[in-house]
Amino acid sequence: MYLLGYDIGSSSVKASLVDAQSGKCVASAFYPKSEAAIIAVRPGWAEQDPASWWENLKLATADIMASSAVCPKDIKAIGISYQMHGLVCVDKDKNPLRPSIIWCDSRAVPYGQKAFDALGHEQCLSHLLNSPGNFTASKLAWVKENEPELYSKIYKIMLPGDFIAMKLTGEICTTISGLSEGMMWDFSESRTAKMLLDYYGIDESLIPEIRPTFAEQGRVSAAAAAELGLAEGIPVTYRAGDQPNNALSLNVFNPGEIASTAGTSGVVYGVLGEVNYDPKSRVNTFAHVNHTSEQTRLGVLLCINGTGILNSWMKRNVAPEGISYAEMNELAATAPIGSAGVSILPFGNGAERMLENREVGSSIHGVNFNVHNKAHLLRAAQEGIVFSFKYGIEVMEQMGMNVNKIHAGHANMFLSPIFRDTLAGVTGAVIDLYDTDGSVGAAKGAGIGAGIYKDNNEAFATLEKLAVIEPARQDEYTQAYELWKSRM
Repeated sequence: MYLLGYDIGSSSVKASLVDAQSGKCVASAFYPKSEAAIIAVRPGWAEQDPASWWENLKLATADIMASSAVCPKDIKAIGISYQMHGLVCVDKDKNPLRPSIIWCDSRAVPYGQKAFDALGHEQCLSHLLNSPGNFTASKLAWVKENEPELYSKIYKIMLPGDFIAMKLTGEICTTISGLSEGMMWDFSESRTAKMLLDYYGIDESLIPEIRPTFAEQGRVSAAAAAELGLAEGIPVTYRAGDQPNNALSLNVFNPGEIASTAGTSGVVYGVLGEVNYDPKSRVNTFAHVNHTSEQTRLGVLLCINGTGILNSWMKRNVAPEGISYAEMNELAATAPIGSAGVSILPFGNGAERMLENREVGSSIHGVNFNVHNKAHLLRAAQEGIVFSFKYGIEVMEQMGMNVNKIHAGHANMFLSPIFRDTLAGVTGAVIDLYDTDGSVGAAKGAGIGAGIYKDNNEAFATLEKLAVIEPARQDEYTQAYELWKSRM
């Protein structure tokens, strides 16, 4: 018995086949092999053709089915993870009317800000838990104003994962979690966000039917089965945005638990057990995968743009030429905690939501030419990234989140002992490192939705924990953090 998971990213589409009993991934593949194209007609725009996601999904599916030799009839459920905040518009024949406006497109920023000011900050935050911002509803408002003829042909709007589910099953539906990430769910009223939709003049009929995150959301159609080489009738039983799904993949479901990733940008995603929001809107708050009307589970998402990109910049421009990341970590470890007074602010990759959308840039502080060398700079860069995480975690703590454990995949910046030890030391949280990814998590989510697993604990009982990092030398890390913060 097998579970199939898809992860629809902006750079590639990944598919994984998981043995439901052992929890092991038996095959995985991603396409395209080079980074997927993003259409940028104007500065700040970012679009992708939804048809390209489907084509890459077909290639990845063919690859894993061939390499695993699994019988299609032995696949019992499908789960979908997807890039968040995108907008897909389809007509009555379920054909896309335009390329998808994806998560990193910024054209809707002024629309969201205008709505935030017109409706009132407190009103928006208390109902949506966020500013309308550059999210899906605001992107649709842009289409309505700038492409009115196309807008008039829209039958339904979807998130990227909704589109893939539609291609698989022929059914158009969405989830509360999905609507919340698009600012189309009202937490105060427990319904679609009529307040914002009315302001934008958007008819609620454009929003698909709502289904539970863990439930049957349609079955693979005969046409999709023929295209994919799968069996007709396999249920799609789970879908979630990539960050909630990453948390699920790391078995983060309960208040106080944190999932973190640190690639080009960094994400800290924590679960909150009560409805709350940051009055300065420095973090995003969405419905987590296990949020229900009976059980409040919100995902509070902190995104820091200048994370691994700073570390890679240091490798290219500061580290000795030809050095590997592992060797760079070893060199950085020769400098003491706190880098002998050197602090680096890691905000050189655009405006930071955590800093109230200010673009402060990256900067180096406290260098003494007679004391400091490359090792101090390399360590200060990693510490600065971690300290920016801590700065954002303090916002989460102000919202009532008690951060005591951080779950992370053993990848990217979490491969660095300095990064891990600093994060544990400055937060006081235990870090559990796991071997998993988004498509494997989506497959296990499908197992929960299909009732193959009774709950998340059973689904992730076989999740491989690679290491546990306990907090140590907390006074030294805290002192270094306070110095870093004084230089903000």
